[in-house]
Amino acid sequence: MSAESRPHDAVLNQPVYHDKVVRQFSIMAVVWGVVGMLVGVIIAAQLTWPALNFDIPWLSFGRLRPLHTNAVIFAFGGCALMGSSFWVVQRTCQAPLFAPKLASFMFWCWQAVIVSAAISLPLGYTRGKEYAELEWPIAILITIAWVCYAIVFFGTIAKRRVRHIYVANWFYGGFILAVALLHIVNGLSMPASWMKSYSVYAGVQDAMVQWWYGHNAVGFFLTAGFLGMMYYFVPKQAGRPVYSYRLSIVHFWALIFTYMWAGPHHLHYTALPDWAQSVGMLFSLILLAPSWGGMINGIMTLSGAWDKLRTDPILRFLIVSLSFYGMATFEGPLMAIKTVNALSHYTDWTIGHVHAGALGWVGMITMGSLYYLIPRLYGQTKMYSVAAIELHFWICTLGVVFYIAAMWVAGVMQGMMWREVNPDGTLAYTFVESVKATFPFYVVRLVGGLMYLAGMLIMAWNTVMTARQRPQPIAAAAPLVKPAVTAPAVATV
Repeated sequence: MSAESRPHDAVLNQPVYHDKVVRQFSIMAVVWGVVGMLVGVIIAAQLTWPALNFDIPWLSFGRLRPLHTNAVIFAFGGCALMGSSFWVVQRTCQAPLFAPKLASFMFWCWQAVIVSAAISLPLGYTRGKEYAELEWPIAILITIAWVCYAIVFFGTIAKRRVRHIYVANWFYGGFILAVALLHIVNGLSMPASWMKSYSVYAGVQDAMVQWWYGHNAVGFFLTAGFLGMMYYFVPKQAGRPVYSYRLSIVHFWALIFTYMWAGPHHLHYTALPDWAQSVGMLFSLILLAPSWGGMINGIMTLSGAWDKLRTDPILRFLIVSLSFYGMATFEGPLMAIKTVNALSHYTDWTIGHVHAGALGWVGMITMGSLYYLIPRLYGQTKMYSVAAIELHFWICTLGVVFYIAAMWVAGVMQGMMWREVNPDGTLAYTFVESVKATFPFYVVRLVGGLMYLAGMLIMAWNTVMTARQRPQPIAAAAPLVKPAVTAPAVATV
């Protein structure tokens, strides 16, 4: 049953929510966050001092790097998305989870996927596709978990007690359907053995399908799903309705339509037909409008409540994450322009851009949402230590700034060095010289990563201490949207 208490006269009319699976996913999000970020720090140290792999194959950068990306995206991010979506869909639909036993099975199935990845990737079993490295038996397990996820989520919406479907559920639902499509199409392969397969595509077609998947994994797994999180937890924590509910609907449809076409910008100056590259660039530029519309909508939800930022570190996590979202979604279309891409591609500028979105947007919106969820899941009014949340916020923010600033400067420097030529047309710098020049920036990046990991360890400690406290009554919830915009039943969620 939900740990969130309700007024006495409403108890009989409220459903019994199934929050055990939400609690399981939330706790594992924290656990996998620590693991994934620890691996990230290890490989950042290896890039700075390569001897740190100790010539052990399964500790090499090429094997740990996909482990890092899978851990932070699908383990940390995935658990947070699944747990938060089950919390949100129950309360916005005023209905308990559809098939809670299936939801529990899905939780254990997803943990099996994560553990399988943690074992197989360091051992060298990989398909070599960005964000889709896991071999075919694990890919099938992902499909099973995802089908269960869709059944539970959409089944809950189907049994809702209110007519209106709140916008957060549109984003969560779009994320579930799009990721299913992406996973199946890009995952089509011919097994050669129990842990080896070959893609059914070849050459430039394989590259096009892969980056259609790769960019939309960012667009739907790391954007649409977390925007669903934003549209619920920002107004809840701020105690204010969404700034413009109409804008949120426009934001959803514009983003969903536009994102699918932007993948080719990863393949500028390759064998991909020039028209396809131009289409990717065009839709990447169009993406700026819906992305910033959503960012502005989230930040402006604080209208009339800006003073809360001074005293509420959870709200600062949520709002600063939106600032990084706006930054990353401005930088992405900029880097998709062919002339800019000629400088930025293959440099650490791309790494800085990715982590502005991953650490700044995805990481911080997740941390803020988990800080909202965890005390409620354990019958508390707040986390064990608000001061620890405050410390986490500042360490996390400074860590992100150090990381992305170092990579931006390093990337621009690399691009300029690689294109510099002597009067006779020969290269002015060797590649090794550019690597040596990058060394101090890699040290700064490592410091930023260590700070981010330290913040995650603080969060893990705070979570454990919160779980050990005695349950307390929780105040009534704040409205999500203005009553004039949606049904009164939703406004009381």
